[in-house]
Amino acid sequence: MMGIHRIVFILFRQLGRNTVFEPDLRHNFSTWNFAQEYNLSFPVAVVYFNCQREAGSGGRRFHN
Repeated sequence: MMGIHRIVFILFRQLGRNTVFEPDLRHNFSTWNFAQEYNLSFPVAVVYFNCQREAGSGGRRFHN
């Protein structure tokens, strides 16, 4: 059983066009360092929510 997941969406204003590369690890991800690396301004919007799978919703299903 998985626990509660925390989801955060942060919208930054870009000062120019960028190519963003996926970080190698998400563990200890620093939003501040990410924003500095890609020359992003301060966040203009943030959405935060928790989610959890409901009991009885089943697991992954694979169809051949």
